[in-house]
Amino acid sequence: MSAQMPVLKEPLKKRMGSKKLLYILILLFLALLAVLFFNSSISKISEIQIEGTRFVSKEDINKKAAILVGDAFFRTSSNTIEQRVLALPQISKATVTKVFPGLIKIEIVEYPVVAFELSKQGELTALLSNGTTVEAQNDEMQLVDKPVLSGWTEKDPIKAELTKQLGKISSKQLSDLSEIIPYPSAAYPDRVIMYTRTKFEVVTAVSVLPEKIEALNAVIETQEPGKITMLLADTYVPFKEESPENIDADQKETTQ
Repeated sequence: MSAQMPVLKEPLKKRMGSKKLLYILILLFLALLAVLFFNSSISKISEIQIEGTRFVSKEDINKKAAILVGDAFFRTSSNTIEQRVLALPQISKATVTKVFPGLIKIEIVEYPVVAFELSKQGELTALLSNGTTVEAQNDEMQLVDKPVLSGWTEKDPIKAELTKQLGKISSKQLSDLSEIIPYPSAAYPDRVIMYTRTKFEVVTAVSVLPEKIEALNAVIETQEPGKITMLLADTYVPFKEESPENIDADQKETTQ
């Protein structure tokens, strides 16, 4: 007697069509949300805050940053904005912070004022530590606690180097310098004469100024007013002890 073979059922096919449709609907939904988001006011720049300005206007910073209220918030990165702002010669550091939704903060640090200079029009201008010339502010003109540069040409490279060296000097040391005049010689084309508010006359060179400034302060703090020479060798002569021989030596020095 033969046994009847059971009928084998065909495996049910998984219904993949419904899952694909679900994925497509989710993608369409996300795309719709993205379109709605990027076209809504929440994705736009609503406010730009700028802090730390003194010599450069907020309008110039906005123009250099190339961002406006109403622009897409995520279109330009913080680093890109910082690099654009740093192209302004007055600015030494820029920090851009994005605060969602819509706020962009730009904090800048400008180069410090290290000296002043009279323009051809007789106006007092300020010199920053990187050599940039800016218009002096009213509060600075009332109390000049930085040296005034006299007798320099507009684009003298030695003047630009001088401002950089003055930027390395402390505020206390800088406040004692009242005037700096070019005094070139064959041996030292960057030689200068500096007058201090403590009544000293100092002959030195821009190239050696950073290494001489501490020694200069030591003399000023311990000696009576006089003439100080700080070049290859350092000398100090009180004004009351100056003699015709000293004057002749000074005149010979101008050729060195």
